[in-house]
Amino acid sequence: MRNPYEVLGVPKGASEAEVKKAFRKLAKAYHPDSNKDPKAKERFAEANTAYEILGDKDKRGQFDRGEIDGEGKPRASGFEGFSGFGGGGRGSAFDFEGFTRRSGGGGGAGPGGVGEDFLSHIFDQAFRAGGAGPGAGRGGPARGEDVAAELSVTLEQIAGEEKMRIGLPGGRDVDVMVPKGVVDGQTIRLRGLGGQAGPRGEPGDALLTIRVLPHPVFKVEGADLRATVDLPLEDAVLGGTLRVPTLTGAVEMKVPAMTSSGRTFRLRGKGLPKKDGSRGDLLATTAVTLPAGEDAALAEYARRRREAKAGTA
Repeated sequence: MRNPYEVLGVPKGASEAEVKKAFRKLAKAYHPDSNKDPKAKERFAEANTAYEILGDKDKRGQFDRGEIDGEGKPRASGFEGFSGFGGGGRGSAFDFEGFTRRSGGGGGAGPGGVGEDFLSHIFDQAFRAGGAGPGAGRGGPARGEDVAAELSVTLEQIAGEEKMRIGLPGGRDVDVMVPKGVVDGQTIRLRGLGGQAGPRGEPGDALLTIRVLPHPVFKVEGADLRATVDLPLEDAVLGGTLRVPTLTGAVEMKVPAMTSSGRTFRLRGKGLPKKDGSRGDLLATTAVTLPAGEDAALAEYARRRREAKAGTA
């Protein structure tokens, strides 16, 4: 796995918004539904894995400190950056010969020595932490195949942070908690829930692509939601209290007198959950509505207003 910063094409100091923008651009370009290039699926999965790390504040910090690798797997202690012999990372400087001497110099498995089984264990852990693929690590255990699945969610389910049950290929059912800050088309890696690889092999992962279903009222803009709210003419002129729908139930909002159509009000914290635990906002745009049927008094008032304007023209 390449460095996630290189995968998304952003510098190490990129902001959260820059990371998200870069991911969306790659996801749109390489999504298998729209890009039939055989390599697009691989690039799409790579971008998702990179965003899983850089889009999460805690995981990004762990990667920057060398605690996890480019796939989000913990690095073996003392092997940061290890990627095999001659890998050039910090782990490649590990001195097995010096370690043996400091441990007593013996080559056997007795006290003070470094046994063959111990060294094999060290190498196996290093290769596994480095994300070795099937059959990698000089004859190490094979890794099972990754499997793909999709999960369609509503905005209400995202807002409620609901736990959902999904069937994975192979007949396995699992409960999935939709993560905070998820975006349409993002793929979540469920580690160890993929194909099996024999009694000693490491199972593959399940790649779960999230599909956010369209909503009849709200339009998604990042973590914010946008909606159009009907405003009766009398409330637009005189001001009043307006009931505004949200994903968790309607709330009341005060509108001032002489509110025109197209005016937008921000209801803080009524949007979607963010990765940091906060929530986006709801942007409610007014649409002034006229009374149903004929209204003689209103028509007379409008006529006088028109004549008054014409007289001053």
